[in-house]
Amino acid sequence: MPPTLASLVHHSALKLTVRAGEDRLDVPVRWAHVSELADPVPYMEGGELLLITALKLDAEDPQTMRRYVKRLVGAGVVGLGFAVGVNYDEIPKALVDAAEEEGLPLLEVPRRTPFLAITKAVSAAIAADQYRAVTAGFAAQRELTRQALSEGPEGLLAVLAAQVDGWAALYDASGAVVAAAPEWAGRRAARLTADVERLRDRPAPASSVVGGPEHEDRVELHTIGTGRRPRAALAVGTAAALGTAERYALHSAIALLTLTTERSRSLQAAEQRIGAAVLRMLLAGQPDHARAVAGDLYGDLLDAPYRIVLAESASGHAGIAEAVEAAVARSGESVLVVPEADGERLVVLAADGGGAVAACGEYAAAREAARAGGQEPSAGEEDDLVIGLSAPAGPIAAAAAYKQAEQALSVARRRGRVLVEHEQLAAGSVLPLLADDAVRAFADGLLRALHEHDATGRGDLVASLRAWLSRHGQWDAAAADLGVHRHTLRYRMRRVEEILGRSLDDPDVRMELWLALKATSAE
Repeated sequence: MPPTLASLVHHSALKLTVRAGEDRLDVPVRWAHVSELADPVPYMEGGELLLITALKLDAEDPQTMRRYVKRLVGAGVVGLGFAVGVNYDEIPKALVDAAEEEGLPLLEVPRRTPFLAITKAVSAAIAADQYRAVTAGFAAQRELTRQALSEGPEGLLAVLAAQVDGWAALYDASGAVVAAAPEWAGRRAARLTADVERLRDRPAPASSVVGGPEHEDRVELHTIGTGRRPRAALAVGTAAALGTAERYALHSAIALLTLTTERSRSLQAAEQRIGAAVLRMLLAGQPDHARAVAGDLYGDLLDAPYRIVLAESASGHAGIAEAVEAAVARSGESVLVVPEADGERLVVLAADGGGAVAACGEYAAAREAARAGGQEPSAGEEDDLVIGLSAPAGPIAAAAAYKQAEQALSVARRRGRVLVEHEQLAAGSVLPLLADDAVRAFADGLLRALHEHDATGRGDLVASLRAWLSRHGQWDAAAADLGVHRHTLRYRMRRVEEILGRSLDDPDVRMELWLALKATSAE
């Protein structure tokens, strides 16, 4: 604790007597300052004990004293020490009354107590408090380090919360609460997600203070990480501003969390090289070699049903990568993430039904909604992102899963969607796939001669062909649909063959004509 007026009054060697403001002696004293100026306010910073003998003051004039004391209180002076036996044998009543009126503690300093003794006492108390704070800070640092090594972030947060006499919470890169201490603080921390997201958009390192009448306590937010975009954020909630010892503990916690959450770039590069090699072996149909290279790096991911995610964006893939990283941090699952050589694609091999796959879906849905609402992407979010998701696959089917993800990615790009699952394509219809410029150009070219014939008014060959194909070549049923005689329909189909130069007996020709009719009718 820093020195207070009460501690100075109880200092046996100073012999100070309280003459006013007895109920405000618990205020901390930042320094003891001597000034005989009639207006010392320009030289005050706040928190001082001002020592005077009233050499240049009319201390017996009530109006002068009221103005003098009022200025001191406005400048943040916490107490006034008046030396008796120098200019005045006792403190004038005008000064006592003014101090009582403004609530300013007034201390009587006996003649045998020099001001230097008071200044030394304050200085010694401040130095002792700072030493205690530094010692407590080092002790807290040792305990925080021990907990970080033995218990991880959860143990570190518990020690930090105890050190600051409040609560602490750790957020991942997406702003979700990863851990909190005590347990009840998780709900409090979750309400600050929006503040964490705003902090994340600022250049790192960044910090902010959340507080005010609408908040339960004072909360400091700090980014964690050394990169351009933080990997995590730390929140510390207390009833009041942090003291020196608490500040030491907080900075130690930030440093330790940075070490535990920030891996070196060389290690990241090495892991990516291993991941790329493992992925190549899987795609080459060599799951045994892939397991031998991976070892325990990916747990049982390579043996369990997994999905392959292909994310593509010309602006990079920082947003989707962070979403995946945050999800696996929360779930503890293993995931293989490999940026492809061109830098525009990210390959993710993740457990089917796990948090990483779900995070990809949630991120894609958020980007889809933002695009629909015309919302500009935030920092790190890809505006041109497309994602293809394979069906679940086993260890020997990685190549097939990759192909499925590529097909889904192609469809997503063509349809203007953020994410397409391969299973959706298999469960749906092939007809939406015909909405392609190349397919429509082929259909227009194939049917152009028939449309030109019908334009002359010499028959309705296109409608007749559509009816005949829809009835699988059944003459009577197709003729009834058209309201013509079956001989008329037979004549029209012969004309179709003559004009196109193709035989309708060929199933491939019938298939191409049917798809061409469906493609042109979809325009």
